[in-house]
Amino acid sequence: MKNLLLLLILANVLYLMWGAFTNENPVPGIAVVEEADLGPALQVTVGQDSESIASVGAVLGSGDPSDLEAVVGRSCVTIGPLKVSGDADSAVLEYSNEGMKTALRKARGQIFVGHSVQIQNVASREDGREIIRILGEQGLGDAFIVGNDEDGYAIALGIFGNAENAEKVELQAGAAGFEVVISPMTRDGDIFFVDIGLPPGKGAGAIVEKYGEDQVALRDAATCPR
Repeated sequence: MKNLLLLLILANVLYLMWGAFTNENPVPGIAVVEEADLGPALQVTVGQDSESIASVGAVLGSGDPSDLEAVVGRSCVTIGPLKVSGDADSAVLEYSNEGMKTALRKARGQIFVGHSVQIQNVASREDGREIIRILGEQGLGDAFIVGNDEDGYAIALGIFGNAENAEKVELQAGAAGFEVVISPMTRDGDIFFVDIGLPPGKGAGAIVEKYGEDQVALRDAATCPR
């Protein structure tokens, strides 16, 4: 028994001596690192200003706030003013069916009728008849006298929705020696606006292409549907 005990002690001594002179492979464990070895401390800003927020949009595109809003679904457009309620209803239905939030607004405003073309400051009705005769020789047979003795007279050459047509008549009357005035004509009436909330990643290019730049308000000029 005593010899067995001595053999066990000798085996432990030999094992310790072997471990002291042998390079072991690394094994998983916990490494203790001094704080100074980690480098400078990180600087953390508690409050972000508007410029740093806009920089997120720069990763997405131009960096404008509207770019960021479009990605998160907060960008809006407004179509209008529309003169016909049916056109507004069609727009609401179309974009609602595409999954967009829409709202229809009605207001009272000036509705454009067309470009009025006139020869003004006509001295009398007799002078007006003579002017109409001369215009007829120039191919302008639709001219007529407007006004009265109290307010004065003018020769109306027509009302045109297209500015180019109005300018063409102006040139014809000018060739006959008359000074022509072109002015917009409007009337009071109901006008309609369609507010649309664009979903994330959706642009307004197709809407602008359909209705024209004059009929579509973007960014701050637009109203978001409620």
